[in-house]
Amino acid sequence: MAQKGQSSFSRAKALKNRVKPLNQTQLRDLALRYVSRYATTRHKLKSYLHRKLRERDWSEEQSPDIESMIEKFVDLGYIDDPLYAKSRAADLTARGYGKRRVTQALYQAGIAEGDDFDALQLSDAKKWEAASTFARKKSIGPFALEPHEPDKRRKQLQAFLRAGHDFAIASRFVAAAPGETIDEMD
Repeated sequence: MAQKGQSSFSRAKALKNRVKPLNQTQLRDLALRYVSRYATTRHKLKSYLHRKLRERDWSEEQSPDIESMIEKFVDLGYIDDPLYAKSRAADLTARGYGKRRVTQALYQAGIAEGDDFDALQLSDAKKWEAASTFARKKSIGPFALEPHEPDKRRKQLQAFLRAGHDFAIASRFVAAAPGETIDEMD
């Protein structure tokens, strides 16, 4: 076991000395356990398996066949990138994030360009509700208790933009007076 203050390389080396190297069956079992516990993408599963191989090494002569294992999981329906993307987009928009933030999250999850179509359409369709949710959570514009100073409104606009909303929607919410009703844009 690595002692306090040892580098991560020493800890990884100590871990390798303790655990037996993987074979194809063990690698498949790790992958099955991972996809059964987590909603995942091809990219995330591939990263996970490569990390496990770095941690535990490989015991067989031929190299591990990760790509075909992942494709088999896709064929069996264990991994569904478009469904993951749509679910992630629905979650982020419900939490008040805009399309740019959704796009960034899907990119980080390794979603391919064609697999994100439905997710981005969902994000576009719910952009007004997402902006309203963000404003409500942060007490901005119509959800504020009192009018804010110009410097505070500028910071609120920046927060809106960081959350992935476009400028037109963000500025309408930030410029609104407390209690004002904002109609959805066309």
